[in-house]
Amino acid sequence: MEQKRTVVVVGGGITGLSTAFYLQKKARENNLLLDVKLVEASARLGGKIQTYHKDGFVIEKGPDSFLERKQSASRLAKEVGLEKELINNATGKSFVLVQDRLYSMPGGSIMGIPTQIAPFVTTGLFSFPGKLRAAADFILPRSNPTEDQSLGQFFRRRLGDEVVENLIEPLLSGIYAGDIDQMSLMSTFPQFYEVEQKYRSLVLGMKKSSPAPKKKPEEKAQSSTKKKGMFLTFKTGLQTLVEAVEAKLEPNSVIKGTKVEHIDKDGTKYHIQLNNGEILDADSIVLSIPHKVVPSIFSQYEFFQPFNHVPSTSVATVALVFPQKAIKKDIDGTGFVVSRNSDYTITAVTWNHKKWPHTTPEGKVTLRCYVGRAGDETVVELSDDQIVKVVLEDLNKTMDITMEPDFFVVSRWKEAMPQYTVGHKKRMETIKKHLQEELPGIFLAGGSYEGLGIPDCIDQGEAAVVKVLNYLNMND
Repeated sequence: MEQKRTVVVVGGGITGLSTAFYLQKKARENNLLLDVKLVEASARLGGKIQTYHKDGFVIEKGPDSFLERKQSASRLAKEVGLEKELINNATGKSFVLVQDRLYSMPGGSIMGIPTQIAPFVTTGLFSFPGKLRAAADFILPRSNPTEDQSLGQFFRRRLGDEVVENLIEPLLSGIYAGDIDQMSLMSTFPQFYEVEQKYRSLVLGMKKSSPAPKKKPEEKAQSSTKKKGMFLTFKTGLQTLVEAVEAKLEPNSVIKGTKVEHIDKDGTKYHIQLNNGEILDADSIVLSIPHKVVPSIFSQYEFFQPFNHVPSTSVATVALVFPQKAIKKDIDGTGFVVSRNSDYTITAVTWNHKKWPHTTPEGKVTLRCYVGRAGDETVVELSDDQIVKVVLEDLNKTMDITMEPDFFVVSRWKEAMPQYTVGHKKRMETIKKHLQEELPGIFLAGGSYEGLGIPDCIDQGEAAVVKVLNYLNMND
């Protein structure tokens, strides 16, 4: 008789959730003798994906959307019957705040790298010497081949300090909340290195590898209508996806409010010790937990120790709700990012009522602000009232807000943003090699390892499913 195999997924964020969902789906479709359990330390699933509802407002406490072109999130939505609930963002001007002044984001920039020359020549975002230095990209040789380098080192060499600090850094820090002079190029944006190696000039390379799509006649006719944004969310918030996926999981397969304390290997089996005194046996394990938790669970294995030295940044989101009449000086756009050269605590602001009109009732305004980044995290420790006071002071440097907010939602995320520092890729390769040799059947997946965004996490979950089934010899 063939024996039933057990897979335990540790961590119920979007990675662990999608791993468990797709493993159970495969087991059902292929009649596999497979028992899948999901263990989550907190009382709820979804990790940083949390949506707050009040009086018709839809407020995200963590991430607010995902890129449409990365298709795994939309695919998962379709799997759980949420395809019709997806909604694109409204497009509008976005800005960079430098020294108390808002500058329009130069047209044709991809992550701050110009693909159109005219907007960069005419913008007031950079001084004439700064533009001249950026133009050196056209004549500089390609960099010497290297295993890794920091984002800052790479971009400063190509485009100079001013373009980096006033445009590239605020955009990239907005994604990773990191220090670009510490962040790994090869683990975050290896495509920029590849473009430079192929075309020599980063600007010309980005222009050639990102051609402007030709408009079809019917599209030209519709060009007066607003174009669709590149991000997606759900009408009732991202938590809708978490709840829908959880509802599709097999009955009694989720264990919440229970922490994994230790894992031991016993022949080809693993014993998982839980903090309620129970022990789960598993043939294979997917760890979709923060990197800093892993060394304590496997305290007997030295090769996990490098995870103790990988930093994580603490951040907070602050959503402020006002009556429309409270904003006396408004801005025609959907948000701005803040240059580090500016004396501000906020790192970015989204005008939610403009970017996501469905989230805010008529006559109201929602400003969603971000605070905290590498080297500047103390603000996250302040009380809610203190954080709101700091944020309002910053907002009033560019806007004129005459009333106190109707209400606010402050969400703190302690050590929530893992930093892919230089050498991250090699560090991961070394740890994965040790895993394969010493702990076969255990796999890492999630935001700490190979991508932070929701689709990146789902991709890692799907990849873990393939690895588990291959290991158990259960794949087609």
